[in-house]
Amino acid sequence: MKKLLLLSMLAVAAAWVLPAAAQDAKPGDAKAGQMKAAMCIGCHNIPRYQASFPEVHKVPKIAGQNAKYIVSALTAYRKGDRKHPTMRAIATPLSDQDMADLAAFYSTLGKDSGEAAPPATAAVQPPPEVAKLLAQANCASCHGANFNSPIDPSYPKLAGQYADYLYVALKAYQTDKNPQVGRNNAIMMGMSRPFSHQELKLLAAYFESLPGDVKTVPESRFRGANQF
Repeated sequence: MKKLLLLSMLAVAAAWVLPAAAQDAKPGDAKAGQMKAAMCIGCHNIPRYQASFPEVHKVPKIAGQNAKYIVSALTAYRKGDRKHPTMRAIATPLSDQDMADLAAFYSTLGKDSGEAAPPATAAVQPPPEVAKLLAQANCASCHGANFNSPIDPSYPKLAGQYADYLYVALKAYQTDKNPQVGRNNAIMMGMSRPFSHQELKLLAAYFESLPGDVKTVPESRFRGANQF
């Protein structure tokens, strides 16, 4: 009986401690994030850099991406909801504060380039076959009419993202029972699974054709530790 009581008390204590730890993260600090980005710049700051897992594709552009989405993605890799050995190894040791700082850094990186803001609606009209797929998936309802202004910042900006990365990401939502590949998100799983791989490629190519905020800001190899 005493053992059961002790276990109950420990469970209650853990229930209080875990939410408190999750709330310890302060708003992200871009300067701090810059100093923590050493594990990121070797892929995400090289234009058109290609990964080879689970197939050859360009790593995503994350400069200019929504900070809340970057935190959400890193959290999913840390929890295993996104299966990717390399990204999980990178995300697992990150604290909530580390993620917030990295997200603040990348979400603001390159924003002082003076480029015009993307239009409020999609600048490129899709061909009929793609328009049908967009309507079926109802992508704009979450990612915005220009696919660059999601209704919630925890959703990603798609406009201008690499098509081959988007294709691999969409396929991951269709993947089950693979310990190394797959993504667990009920909304995206329900959206992607009715489509063939060719249809996913058409959607991904259209999103890449649109003007958007996401970009790759090259690393300077000549400024030492503070290379940005």
